[in-house]
Amino acid sequence: AGLRAIRAYQAAQGQAERNVCLIPVSAHGTNPASAAMCGMRIVPVTCDAEGNVDMADLSAKAEKHKETLSALMITYPSTHGVFESTIVEICDLVHAHGGQVYMDGANMNAQVGLCGPGYFGADVCHLNLHKTFCIPHGGGGPGIGPIGVAEHLKPFLPDHPVVPMGGESSFGAVAAAPWGSASILPISWMYCAMMGSAGLKKATQVAILNANYMAARLGGHYKVLFTGTSGMCAHEFILDLREFKSSAGITEADVAKRLADYNFHAPTMSWPVAGTIMVEPTESEDKAELDRFVDALISIRAEIAEVEQGLQPREGNVLKMAPHTVSVCMGEKWDRPYSRSKAAYPMAGLRQEKFWPTTSRVNDTYGDRNLVCSCPPMEIFVEAEDSLEATA
Repeated sequence: AGLRAIRAYQAAQGQAERNVCLIPVSAHGTNPASAAMCGMRIVPVTCDAEGNVDMADLSAKAEKHKETLSALMITYPSTHGVFESTIVEICDLVHAHGGQVYMDGANMNAQVGLCGPGYFGADVCHLNLHKTFCIPHGGGGPGIGPIGVAEHLKPFLPDHPVVPMGGESSFGAVAAAPWGSASILPISWMYCAMMGSAGLKKATQVAILNANYMAARLGGHYKVLFTGTSGMCAHEFILDLREFKSSAGITEADVAKRLADYNFHAPTMSWPVAGTIMVEPTESEDKAELDRFVDALISIRAEIAEVEQGLQPREGNVLKMAPHTVSVCMGEKWDRPYSRSKAAYPMAGLRQEKFWPTTSRVNDTYGDRNLVCSCPPMEIFVEAEDSLEATA
C-alpha cells in the first residue's frame, strides 16, 4: 500500500518513470519482495563494518539513478540492531535526488514514545502489529498493520470498492477487508488504550534496556556483532558464532538445537548474518527469565570450550547430538561420550521444570532442498477400483 501510494504520487507529478527502489542489504526479504510486487527495480545498498548504511554507496546509487529513483526502503533501527546515526542525512539525501523514503516499522518496538518516522523525514511507514503492538510474532504471521503517510501522499491512499475510504486520487484497493483483520486489530487497540502513552514509552525503554543488559552479560562469552557509536545496541543484538565452526566444528544450528535441552526455542538464526543468532527479548520478560536465557547460553559456551580443549570429540558431542528426547535419555542403550544427566539436565533448575523436546535432530533443510514426490501413480487408483468392484 505504501509503495503503491508513492508510485501513484510520482505518476501524478508526471514522473511515472521513477521505478528504482534502493534497499540496504541488511533489509528483511519482505522489502525487496514488496518492491518487486509493485513493479520496481531493486538496487541494493551496502552496509559498513559497523552494520550501518554505507553513506558513500547510498550517495553514489542515488546520484546514478536520480532520474528514475522512486524510493528508499529502510528499517529503523536496522535489522543489525543499530540506531542509524545518519538517518536524517539518509532521508535528506534521497529527497534531494527526487525519491521518497519508506520506513519499515518492523522495529518500532525501539521507537514508540521516544522518536518517530516523521521526525527523521520518512514519507511512509508501516506499523507491524506483531511484537510492538501485542500481536504474536511467529508461525508465519500475521503480517498485518496500518501505514502512515506524510501529508502529500494522503490523496493516494488505497480505496475500497464497497466502503468509502482512501484518498480522492487513490490507486485502488489492496485488501478485501477495508481496514484489515477484525479479529486482530481490536487486540492492538486495547493494548494501546490500556498502556497509554506513558506505558507505551516505558515498554520501548524496557525493550532497549533488556537487550543491552543481555548483550552486556553475554559480551564476555560471545562476540556481539554490531553496536552503535556508543557501544550500545537497540532492542536486539546479534551474537556471532562463526568462529566456533573452525575452533570446535560447532555451528549456529548446533547451538540452536542445544537450547531446546535448556527449555528454550532458539532465537532467529543465520539472519540477517549467516552463522549468527539474533536475540530480541522485547519488554515482555522479567529479569529472572532474561538471566535464565543468558545462563543457558553461557553454559553452552562452556560446552563448546570442552570441544575446543579436546575434552569432548568434535563429532558426537552434546551439541552435535542435541536435542535429547526423553526416549533417548531413558533408553537402555547409551554409548555417548557424555552422561545422560548432562544431556537432559545441563543446569540444576531443569530438574524441577523440564520441557522435553518431542523429537531428536532431523536433517535441517535437507528435506526442503531435496523434494520427494509422494504422489501415487495412476495404477494405484486402478488397482483400488478393481478391488472395490471385486468386493461389491
